[in-house]
Amino acid sequence: MKSTVEQLSPTRVKINVEVPFDELKPNFDRAYRKIAQQVRIPGFRPGKAPARVLESRIGRAPVLDEVVNEAIPAKYLEAVRAGEVRTLGQPDFEVTKLEDREVLEFTAEVDIRPEIALPELEGLAVSVDDVEVTDEEVAAELDQLRARFGTLTGVERPAENGDFVSIDLAATVDGEEVEEAATTGLSYEIGSGQLVDGIDEAIVGANAGETKTFGTKLVAGQFAGREADVSVTVQSIKQRELPEPDDEFAQLASEFDTIDELKADLRERLAKTKKVQQGVQARDKILDELLETVEVPLPEKVVEAEVESRKHDAIHDLDHSEEALAKVLESQGRTLEEFNTELQAEAEKAVRTQLLLDTIADKEETSVNDAELTERIIYQAQRFGISPDEYVQRAQQSGQLSAIYADVRRGKALASVVRRAKVTDASGTEIDLEELFGNDEADEAPAVVDAAETEAPETDVTGQADASGEK
Repeated sequence: MKSTVEQLSPTRVKINVEVPFDELKPNFDRAYRKIAQQVRIPGFRPGKAPARVLESRIGRAPVLDEVVNEAIPAKYLEAVRAGEVRTLGQPDFEVTKLEDREVLEFTAEVDIRPEIALPELEGLAVSVDDVEVTDEEVAAELDQLRARFGTLTGVERPAENGDFVSIDLAATVDGEEVEEAATTGLSYEIGSGQLVDGIDEAIVGANAGETKTFGTKLVAGQFAGREADVSVTVQSIKQRELPEPDDEFAQLASEFDTIDELKADLRERLAKTKKVQQGVQARDKILDELLETVEVPLPEKVVEAEVESRKHDAIHDLDHSEEALAKVLESQGRTLEEFNTELQAEAEKAVRTQLLLDTIADKEETSVNDAELTERIIYQAQRFGISPDEYVQRAQQSGQLSAIYADVRRGKALASVVRRAKVTDASGTEIDLEELFGNDEADEAPAVVDAAETEAPETDVTGQADASGEK
């Protein structure tokens, strides 16, 4: 077999392949066996008819089709390995010459990873927010903790913001009932924003047993983007009573004896959270700076696939209807054109990020060990609410184990750049992020990179689905 690689652009090549027919003998043998199983020829058991008999019965063309269809992908991969071509996505094949018993020639156009010139990765500098915990933030955390130990008590008064109500809902669009919007006995916290727009205003001031009506635009389902008439009936009203923030509560809700000790612990926890946020902010700023300064040629087909994948996700809950999407966007004051422009920009940034981090990982000779891969699998499984074993099984079925590996590798590559950067807070104090991003000798995957994803999407640049199976 002979092959040559022709550079069409910084991100695309044409691979020309010439295969002599004598190299296709194994393919012909398999083709004859396969066709023999499918064709009934008198005097021969299934699969036992000789090649000459098969050809005399069905002709040469079906055999050639079977051979060519099987040989091209295999010979393409052989040419890719021989030419050390770093391909992305699926190739476009074209048979350019087929002379029976002589030669098969074909071309494969495919996107490739472009060559990216990296700047000096040492000494990047960014500024992040100060770690400052206010008394108001501590009080808010304490209130959330008190709410977990609160009790709901029925009241005989009109509903107020923050009350818990049991409601019945029904909706119609132009007189037609919206079945998916009908429900009874739904528990709802007024002001939580978990239901349709306008419901809080309708419920506030209503008494138990009272029905209110209001108009709203539906955001999902058959009538997405349409104006609906909604009726809500308040069945019961309860208010949440919080325990007093005293020493007795501290002993009930924590291992501490006094409320002051509990508040001190909450303050410390908030400070640690903000420290992690500093790391995330530093990571994101450094990545954005690299994306702004480094030229990353974009493979057109890969970007197109990423756009389609993201659009598929956006309209999945709208029965894949662009018309429904347009109506939802209209209710948000946006147009389909604006949505497509934003989608294109997001897809381009995602692909650019992956290519950039892959290049850094190559330069840094970044590797991923089994423990790091396992840690990411467990984290992703928890995100999708499935067991790690099921996640791995889905990843294997969808061919995504390599994508998971690549994502961990990119995260480690970015962390290696961040920990060498100069990071200061708004007050000018230099920040030590070693606890979050590890040091040069650390083998474990950085916590910040695992806990907060990079700008790279859940799919690799081939555009395949995430191992959860969701699209």
